[in-house]
Amino acid sequence: MRSETEINRAVERYADMVQRVCFYHLKNQADTEDVFQNVFMKYMLSEELFRDSEHEKAWLLRVAINACKDYLKSFFRKNVVSLEVLNEMEADVPEDYREVLEAVLSLPEKYKDTIYLHYYEGYTAAEIGKILGKKENAVYSLLSRGRGMLREKLGGDWIGK
Repeated sequence: MRSETEINRAVERYADMVQRVCFYHLKNQADTEDVFQNVFMKYMLSEELFRDSEHEKAWLLRVAINACKDYLKSFFRKNVVSLEVLNEMEADVPEDYREVLEAVLSLPEKYKDTIYLHYYEGYTAAEIGKILGKKENAVYSLLSRGRGMLREKLGGDWIGK
């Protein structure tokens, strides 16, 4: 179990990133808060030794993504929250970005994660490969195909070339 100082430092340093990743996957503030707490609970209980801050950050990203996927697959989630309720809850996103964000969120999971990590979190293909457990060339392929899908959805001149 980690010390209180270590946990507070990690929350201070990575809270915004974990919340963005969770909200990006769950599209709901209440669910985001639940999963956010679970991610840092796992961090607190983890015996993982981190080589450096990048290793720690990547570990938290992976845990957050997996926790979101698990939450979305949970029996409670599938059987209690209706799609109408989810559609009524909109993110506070400036109107300029709403169309792009909706297009990114509508991509299949494997493309959505790589596009998000690259463009929103600023990771390179090699770093994304390590986080998602994929080869670097596979990440390049996913990014290329994802951008193609976005161009198709948004029209020919999408920014992320």
